[in-house]
Amino acid sequence: MLMFTHKIPQWLLSWPRTLKRGVAVGLDVLLCVFTLWLSMSLRLERVLSLTDLPWHALVLSVGVAIPLFVHFGLYRAIFRYAGLNAIFAMGRAVGLYGLVFGLVYSVIGLPGVPRSVGVTQPLLLLLLVGLSRSAVRYWLGGMYRDMVSGKAAAQVLIFGAGSAGRQLASGLAASQEMNVVGYLDDDERLHGQVLNGIRIHGVGDIPKLINTKGVSLVLLAIPSAGRQRRNEILALLGELHLNVRTLPRLYDLVEGRVKASDLKELDLEDLLGRDPVAPNPLMMGKTVTGKTVMVTGAGGSIGSELCRQILRCAPRKLLLVEFSEYSLYAIHQELQSLVADELESGVELMPLLASVCDAVRMGEILSTWKPETVYHAAAYKHVPLVEHNPAEGIRNNVFGTHTLASQSTLHGVADFVLVSTDKAVRPTNVMGASKRLAEMVLQAHAENVKHKRGQTRFSMVRFGNVLGSSGSVVPLFRQQIKSCGPITLTHADVTRYFMTIPEAAQLVIQAGAMATGGDVYVLDMGQPVKIMDLASRMVVLSGLTVKDETHPHGDIELQVKGLRPGEKLYEELLIGDNPLPTHHPRIMKAHEEFLPWDALHDKLQALSLALELSDVPYIRGLLKELVPGYQPDGEVVDWVWMENERTAKL
Repeated sequence: MLMFTHKIPQWLLSWPRTLKRGVAVGLDVLLCVFTLWLSMSLRLERVLSLTDLPWHALVLSVGVAIPLFVHFGLYRAIFRYAGLNAIFAMGRAVGLYGLVFGLVYSVIGLPGVPRSVGVTQPLLLLLLVGLSRSAVRYWLGGMYRDMVSGKAAAQVLIFGAGSAGRQLASGLAASQEMNVVGYLDDDERLHGQVLNGIRIHGVGDIPKLINTKGVSLVLLAIPSAGRQRRNEILALLGELHLNVRTLPRLYDLVEGRVKASDLKELDLEDLLGRDPVAPNPLMMGKTVTGKTVMVTGAGGSIGSELCRQILRCAPRKLLLVEFSEYSLYAIHQELQSLVADELESGVELMPLLASVCDAVRMGEILSTWKPETVYHAAAYKHVPLVEHNPAEGIRNNVFGTHTLASQSTLHGVADFVLVSTDKAVRPTNVMGASKRLAEMVLQAHAENVKHKRGQTRFSMVRFGNVLGSSGSVVPLFRQQIKSCGPITLTHADVTRYFMTIPEAAQLVIQAGAMATGGDVYVLDMGQPVKIMDLASRMVVLSGLTVKDETHPHGDIELQVKGLRPGEKLYEELLIGDNPLPTHHPRIMKAHEEFLPWDALHDKLQALSLALELSDVPYIRGLLKELVPGYQPDGEVVDWVWMENERTAKL
């Protein structure tokens, strides 16, 4: 019998749409007849036969109700997904029907029908039509969803009984993957109350709900909560081994519909554990608004976010310079959609394929559009890859910067901002040394411009790792958690400074607005984060446990593989001491020593020659001379050099 009843929903839902609508119309016709019979039987206090019903009342009831139901779309709605909009439409349709039916039989009056029937019959019809829709929604939309999904839906709690939480619950009502069993809220006055059929609980009820309801997932719907409160909530949920996801953007909750796949992993800010500082609109727009702006490396993690932030400041033109064809195509398409759909501005976007090492191409672009501001984000930044390909890393990072800076001076660029890295401080790898040398090139250019009374203001902005970038550990850890581990770490004690990509891009723009020439700005990255702690936090907030010596039966193991070539345990932001404060609380100004242009120029020529000869040991020696504090860690690991050495020994 149970198997038979489980097959009924699947059989019904396999019917054609027209047949389903015909059945719905037939059911409503029967309800019109039944409610007329019931209301008259109650009024006359005896059971009537159908032949006792006045024919004009039957014709009027069916003739008015069905066309109104069709007009208000009651047969267009999918009953098992019907929500508040369908309920309101049904109420309006039956309400209008009641006015017509009541006017005829209660106000005017016709023989054979008591006047009270003009009121009771529409009320009974509203009740039974509503019950019929609710029964179908519960039966087909509940039991059948579990059957077709092949497994029980995840039992979830929504943290936050405000408007965002209610909208999320409404959107998930039709989900085959999630079943909302309750709200959680801090307001004790709401505890025990029922909101749209869902009970509101306190945080202390979570362990009980885990045991009785099988709760495994919590959806955060508290957009107004501060970072401290969110961290407290995340700490609590982590201790209870509950998976946590966060609310999608509200404009994604179209018509109350949300798919389970729309729910995001935790915001990167939640993993960071601190609040970003809101940008200063005046500083954001100073070198951007109404100007022609150029961004190199426009398709990269930082470059693309710089473009998004710049667009919101209404430049006149935005030049997207990128060496990768696909990356340029992707960011151009995204920015075009942003301009058309959100900003509705007339910003002109120019996608330009180019290498910053190509002086002719850079000069051509700069002379054609004459940008007032250049943000130089193009660089090779992956430490092990640059260590294995040092000549290309130096050529792109150092000489690309030199080429672009020279052309910018020649073509009258007003502001030139280099995106640098904390790995430039006392570097142990080629990538860090190349970025510090790029900084020194700009410092020398800035000094040279001052002597010649040029107009280009050069500045550098140095910061640490950004969460979620193409080289960040966060996407890697998420993928490893999804694959059930293990999570691979290079060293148990590795620590890094972290910042979100949007915050970093905003601070780069604001730092550039303060530049006077040759400035090295350092972003306040907060406290360094231990990578092992970050990995553990991500595991716990995924509802899993870390497998280690004290928890041998945990879910995800953390494996230490050893430091990669050129990798440091700790990163620093300052070479010297006593950084100066600026007008922005998260931006400091560093004082860094550098070589004057005349001295640096000769050494750069020697380095360029070494690159042409691919003499990697000599290249490393020159870098040690040029970059104070550069201490290469380990042997040369350039792939080409090692292969040639191996071949020579054969």
